Amino acid sequence: MNKNKFMTMEEEEKQDGGEGFHTIEVAKVDRNNVSPPPPATAAPLLEVSGDLLNLIPPLNFAMVDNGIFRSGFPDLANFSFIKTLGLRSIISLCPEPYPENNMQFLKSNGISLFQFGIEGSKSKCLPGLENEVWLHIWSSKHQKEGSYTNGNSKTSGPLVDILDHKIREALKVLLDEKNHPLLIHCKRGKHRTGCLVGCMRKLQKWCITSIFDEYQRFAAAKARVSDQRFMESFDVSGLKHIPMSFSCSNR
Repeated sequence: MNKNKFMTMEEEEKQDGGEGFHTIEVAKVDRNNVSPPPPATAAPLLEVSGDLLNLIPPLNFAMVDNGIFRSGFPDLANFSFIKTLGLRSIISLCPEPYPENNMQFLKSNGISLFQFGIEGSKSKCLPGLENEVWLHIWSSKHQKEGSYTNGNSKTSGPLVDILDHKIREALKVLLDEKNHPLLIHCKRGKHRTGCLVGCMRKLQKWCITSIFDEYQRFAAAKARVSDQRFMESFDVSGLKHIPMSFSCSNR
């Protein structure tokens, strides 16, 4: 770089009774002789193996708590992803026989299956009636006759009793840390899975508003009033003796 001095100026000032001189040099830069900056080096592309590209989580997959996950029904495309979770157990809330491909996957990876079959379709709960409508009719009828409980849920009835029993049995498996890491699933990971997770949240002392918010985040427009009534009325007092060493966060 060439530098041409074209001005020198001296300033005189007195400091502590003495004299000091400061020389200011002004330089002129010839832009024609400035070397261009070196070209930027492109970062090397990250190579991703085919196995990583095949890691597809099941529908509505999410982490519930330390060592606990939730999702819709896993299929063949999800097996590579599920394998990375290092699962010990799966809780299935579907009543249908478990597919042979899934059973082979569980067997080859040492994963235990706990199946608590709960009917998912509202039409199967009571033919010709929406589950919410049936629950409203049933509740109104027993309020007039004098409602009773089975010592578990505050609202009881034939279908509610079955659901209550299966949710309690599933919770015992869910809360046992020996079964972790664990995946809970139903068909789409919305209603049945949401009810089981919601009842676990009651044990974790979450407020009902936060429980409903989590349920609705997965159920979205398909949220069911009957599910939310069930979670709200579910009595956790009989399960409080079961230790929860994985987490006990309040919301």
